Amino acid sequence: MEQANSAPPGNAPAHRPFAQTFFHGTKADLRIGDLIQVGFTSNFKQDLRLNHVYLSATLDAAVWGAELAAGSGRERIYLVEPTGAIEDDPNLTDKKFPGNPSLSYRSTQPLKVVGELGSWQGHAAEQVQAMKEGLARLTEQGLNNIEN
Repeated sequence: MEQANSAPPGNAPAHRPFAQTFFHGTKADLRIGDLIQVGFTSNFKQDLRLNHVYLSATLDAAVWGAELAAGSGRERIYLVEPTGAIEDDPNLTDKKFPGNPSLSYRSTQPLKVVGELGSWQGHAAEQVQAMKEGLARLTEQGLNNIEN
């Protein structure tokens, strides 16, 4: 009796019809094929150059990213593909939401923009304002630090 082998023949890549979708929320104007790379200014702290790029497997986390990003550009949510290893985002995972329920990650390798969501539902204006005020209080207390 032959044993079934699910691996593709030779070196052919395996077809993954249900690959994980990742999101990146920002106000940056990007195009499909662009790379989001380390070394640029943080979306949230203009005086900080990042050693990581951030992504999430939940749309809600990306929406917050877009809504809280500094700048006056249009809020955008991009579909991104990591080009290297990703790890849990310690700024959320261990400090605010143990177990990573927001499915927030970071990488030292670029994220490739593979699409943009044309429409999405943001949070209520009152929620966004409350979040911004809470973050401002943390900053005043010296507690809103990004582990870079």
